[in-house]
Amino acid sequence: MSRSPLADAFAHHVWATDVLLATCASLTPEQLASGVPGTYGSILDTMRHLVAADAGYLALLSGGAVPEVVDEAALDIAAMRAVMATDGPAWQALLADGTDPDETMVRHHEDGSQSAAPRGIRLAQAIHHGTDHRSQVCTALTALGIEPPEIDAWAYAWQAGTLTETPAPAA
Repeated sequence: MSRSPLADAFAHHVWATDVLLATCASLTPEQLASGVPGTYGSILDTMRHLVAADAGYLALLSGGAVPEVVDEAALDIAAMRAVMATDGPAWQALLADGTDPDETMVRHHEDGSQSAAPRGIRLAQAIHHGTDHRSQVCTALTALGIEPPEIDAWAYAWQAGTLTETPAPAA
């Protein structure tokens, strides 16, 4: 069976979130409570939102096989890392099942409203959402004078051993 063309994108998504959470684990409570204007909120609230939303996307796309995070506000760094550790294999299983990207997925909201979008759009949103909020946290880290970790796709590929570089031949 061949891998999904999205397998690396979601593996990077989970890895980058975990790397950023590992960086956040060394922050003080005051640093975690800080944020910068124009971003979602504090570093901690942004990471909680990212991780809980990721579980929410998985819950919908997996037909409920993956549970949603019940109490987002109670997540600490260790709990968020545990959620992402579970999400990684769940994303890969979901991508491997060969479901139709055009299948309409309906999300029912607590207020009684609903949204309908193709599975492919919901997968794209999960990647976009994670990238956007990880970037915001990196901005907040930079504002604190902390060098954010390298979490781009090249850094992931290098760490995963799927990127090789060959130097130019000697002149």
